[in-house]
Amino acid sequence: MTFDRKELSDEQLVHFYRSLLWPRMIEEKMLVLLRQGKISKWFSGIGQEAIAVGATLALQEDEWMMPLHRNLGVFTTRNMPLSKLFMQWQGAQEGYSKGRERSFHFGNKEHHICGMISHLGPQLAIADGVALAHKLRKEKKVSLAFTGDGGTSEGDFHEALNTAAVWDLPVIFIIENNGYGLSTPVNEQYRCISLVDKAKGYGMEGVQIDGNNILSVYDTIKGVREYCINNQKPYLIECLTFRMRGHEEASGVKYVPQDLFKLWEMKDPIKNYEKFLIESGVLKEIRIADIRNEFKDKIESELAVGSATKPVVADTEEELEDVYAAPSNSPEGGASITQPRLFDNSKINSEIHLSGLSDGESPLRGAGGLRLIDAIKEGLHQSMVAHPNLILMGQDIAEYGGAFKITEGFVQEFGKERVRNTPLCESAIVGAALGLSLEGYKSMMEMQFADFVTVGFNQIINNLAKIHYRWGQNADVVIRMPTGGGVGAGPFHSQSNEAWFVKTPGLKVVYPSTPMDAKGLLIAAINDPNPVLFFEHKALYRSVSGPVPSDYYEIEIGKGRHVREGDEIAIITYGAGVHWAEDYAAEHPEISIDILDLRTLLPLDYLAIREAVQRTGRVLILHEDTLVGGIGGEIAAWIAENCFGLLDAPVMRCASLDTPIPFSIELENNFMAKARLDECVNKLLSY
Repeated sequence: MTFDRKELSDEQLVHFYRSLLWPRMIEEKMLVLLRQGKISKWFSGIGQEAIAVGATLALQEDEWMMPLHRNLGVFTTRNMPLSKLFMQWQGAQEGYSKGRERSFHFGNKEHHICGMISHLGPQLAIADGVALAHKLRKEKKVSLAFTGDGGTSEGDFHEALNTAAVWDLPVIFIIENNGYGLSTPVNEQYRCISLVDKAKGYGMEGVQIDGNNILSVYDTIKGVREYCINNQKPYLIECLTFRMRGHEEASGVKYVPQDLFKLWEMKDPIKNYEKFLIESGVLKEIRIADIRNEFKDKIESELAVGSATKPVVADTEEELEDVYAAPSNSPEGGASITQPRLFDNSKINSEIHLSGLSDGESPLRGAGGLRLIDAIKEGLHQSMVAHPNLILMGQDIAEYGGAFKITEGFVQEFGKERVRNTPLCESAIVGAALGLSLEGYKSMMEMQFADFVTVGFNQIINNLAKIHYRWGQNADVVIRMPTGGGVGAGPFHSQSNEAWFVKTPGLKVVYPSTPMDAKGLLIAAINDPNPVLFFEHKALYRSVSGPVPSDYYEIEIGKGRHVREGDEIAIITYGAGVHWAEDYAAEHPEISIDILDLRTLLPLDYLAIREAVQRTGRVLILHEDTLVGGIGGEIAAWIAENCFGLLDAPVMRCASLDTPIPFSIELENNFMAKARLDECVNKLLSY
């Protein structure tokens, strides 16, 4: 192994050695503690330290890194104290994730480290979002994400690299090619000669280096960092290395040929660097022994502090509170209310007036008020004015204006930096939205159709939803979800999939039915620091109109709307169901029907639900979603558990058929819950 020190001083070379040795000695101690049962699991990076350490040394301390479970050197080189790291590895509440995560599934904003999830691809797209933030602010910074040879087979790898290339983002992608994805060798992982060859397919530069040579890693990444900043381009680096332990200790290494261990033992990053320093006269063996003794003593003292933790005590209230980030101050400060809450509109309204979108005489606001689609457009536009750090992303949303033309004209007013067309990379764009949030941006992603959310599901469920609970990082992201049937679009453009998300703590799910609510709730969602899925019924876009204040206002998320007073039967519903219920009530004046529009599905307004039960004693839950697994089942169960004494009849549900939604209008009409509304009402009344 050849080391080229270039312009590095003796002091720097020694610093590199200390940075390299420190995680190795920590790991060796952790393996002892693992056998003693002091920690429960360990993913060893022994043999791979030069990559994590060299990469971290080459970056600035305020540049975000997205490490994986074999990158202890990132955490130690960023000077995270071993005592607190040990608390984390024990699952102590004094650790970085309050006992909610293990090993390296945590991050820390102070150290600009973004915690991984078990899925190996999503980290890469978060780096895209951070790099986009740097690019927008014209900062001379990069982000850096790690993946392994196995991770390059993930769709997230393709999406993240493709997005970074298309958007010219200053992000460094590092592949740690250690020969195995758990036990699967690389010859069963890919067919290209080298993984760095993949860079060409994305139109980016790439290089393969010896990942066990600390100076090569440092010098390469330092130079690549300058390239990414100067050229505003991404870069792919393949680091060849080998792990000397199992994927994790319990998995063992029986599947690895023994001659490979002998070969890579000769390439050990620390032994070879030590030899170089001694031969160069930078360090003497006695000084190396002193450093090792110093580290040994430091490890013991840090572990003594880290072991002095209190027993884990579960606090239910704290656990629930930490699922969501506390609301940040809205433009006027304070919380919103159930009815529209107005802010100081002087600046916002004047700017919107100039754009021709919000004047009282605007073509969008006729005698009948605004259509639902126009109300959404106005709320989004006013939010763009109110929040200069709000970025819009989605397929065809720029010049084309989106599939439903909601963002038409936005790119001319706000520019392509803020109104961004995306590749067909839903997972990467959700991840990029989270990356923007790390750097203090707000983002709105338009999921062209709610049906397409399946390909971004992992990022939403496991990254956006859990990140605040895991390590206190908020995800300031709104995902707009054009949803629902009634337009003859068939099984892949008409699904009602809101129930997929209402069981996921950390998300908020909003589903307005009126133009006034759509605008106010969208503004509230954008102001909210938590991830919000904002469902917009496509069939209501241009068929429903109503009064909408031209002001910039919020309607509180989590509060239902009492639509109609009645005392015989309560219909609890949302979205298109609200209009079905209103139409039915108008057609049947002989029935005293009470209607509650939930507006928000997560969190639910349980007080409003209880009041609806109390007013009538008979409850019908109506939704367009299919019956099995729909949110109606959850609401019915809650009413049965909490309001049983108020009921005069069983809670009933009216939902769509348990089939995929068909294309034919005749079949779709039969599929819809509306087709069974009269039957359900009469059944409930006759009980």
